[in-house]
Amino acid sequence: MRVHRSGTSLAGAALAALALLLPLTLSGTASAAQDDPGTRQVPARGSAYMGMGVIAHDGQGGKPGGISIQATQTEGVDVSSHQGNVDWPALWNSGVRWAYVKATEGTYYKNTYFTQQYNGSYNVGMIRGTYHFATPDTTTGAAQADYFVNNGGGWSKDGKTLPGALDIEWNPYGATCYGKTQSGMVAWIRDFVNRYKYRTGRDPVIYTATSWWKQCTGNYGGFATTNPLWIARYASTVGELPAGWSYYTMWQYTSTGPIVGDHNHFNGDLSRVQALANG
Repeated sequence: MRVHRSGTSLAGAALAALALLLPLTLSGTASAAQDDPGTRQVPARGSAYMGMGVIAHDGQGGKPGGISIQATQTEGVDVSSHQGNVDWPALWNSGVRWAYVKATEGTYYKNTYFTQQYNGSYNVGMIRGTYHFATPDTTTGAAQADYFVNNGGGWSKDGKTLPGALDIEWNPYGATCYGKTQSGMVAWIRDFVNRYKYRTGRDPVIYTATSWWKQCTGNYGGFATTNPLWIARYASTVGELPAGWSYYTMWQYTSTGPIVGDHNHFNGDLSRVQALANG
């Protein structure tokens, strides 16, 4: 009888140990699935928007940075089809004075709310521009710049139109760096910005996050002398900037602001926004 009790005790202990290990194993499997682009849920093509990867990769808050900013910041927003029809009068009344509207993605998607968003911001008095969500794994930079310019991404010197912006960030559809080497990514971006300038006469704004830029371009600093920086960081300070840029032009500081979510600071007063619009 004593042997029987000992065997039962050993079996119970083994089952208890297995019960403790099982949640850890399942947790590890779930974590791996979230990190693997092949197993996580992938959004539909065309649904990407500016900053959609920021919280997942950089979080909110974080360490304070040492980059000084102008005393005056001018409030702006960025929107896409994600926001639908936007209440522009309410944003204007809240102090928003500039906006960027998603125009295109890759060479396969045009914002279905573009007219309401682009014209609506203009009609209330805002200085506005458009942005392109880059997908470097689908077509060349030049091809995407052409698609952007041909579908709302152009520029005119009317004092109300900001230069187009290239949204280059985490790939929501697959590999973080779109399957490109760091030098390959730099070449793709150069292809886009050169073609955009050829088509419009303006150097496009580059929107990115420092951590992505470091990982996917090797922290390349060669665009800083020509392309204004729009930095993404959801924190009380802007933090470290990508190599070459000593200051930001625009800062997307939150995705949970009033009315539309994505809110931004322009580094200067309204006259500086107008200066960028005028080239």
